[in-house]
Amino acid sequence: MKANVEQLKGKLVVSCQALPHEPLHSSFIMGRMALAAKEGGAVGIRANTKEDIKEIQSQVDLPIIGIVKRDYDDSKVYITPTMKEIDELMEVKPEIIAVDATGALRPGNVTLDEFFAQIKEKYPDQLLMADCSTVEEAIHADELGFDFIGTTMVGYTEQSKGDKIEANDFEILRKITAQVKNRVIAEGNINTPEKAKRVIELGAFSVVVGSIITRPQLITKAFAEALG
Repeated sequence: MKANVEQLKGKLVVSCQALPHEPLHSSFIMGRMALAAKEGGAVGIRANTKEDIKEIQSQVDLPIIGIVKRDYDDSKVYITPTMKEIDELMEVKPEIIAVDATGALRPGNVTLDEFFAQIKEKYPDQLLMADCSTVEEAIHADELGFDFIGTTMVGYTEQSKGDKIEANDFEILRKITAQVKNRVIAEGNINTPEKAKRVIELGAFSVVVGSIITRPQLITKAFAEALG
């Protein structure tokens, strides 16, 4: 049975991801990380790869935002870049699938519009989240028909270089929520409980928090650097 995405409203989604070069890289560990997140009050999980998602589903009954991170030589897009990754995710059927929705061409020079049409043709009922880096990209993704608009890529693309989601009291988020009709999920550098609370106050449907909860090496680094 599908978990209910409506329970994400006004609440916390925890991103449980560890890439191959990271110490916690393991589906078993990500499953337990998701369980710990649920015990702490998270109502949803964002996860990478069908293997991790399958393990997480065995541990928690929370809605999952699924992605596959994969690099291709002919594209900068690495978050669910092609139909291959969509098909993999559909084997485990996360409630929401997130894809890079920036202006960059996908592998094989496929545009976002073409890719969105391909997904909708094959999986018409699947909920989709657009990982955007600018207000313009968010508006475009909204017009295309993405169910959720995310701020995931703010500051991570050439066109958003130097931008920070939290700048000027989350000005980018406020502009996006004012101009799109679909639900906005705040994600990216939301690294304090206060920021998480603020984005919900500003109209975000939900908030995704990752590294500051689930990447102990980065949390440790912040403490170690503070001590010089």
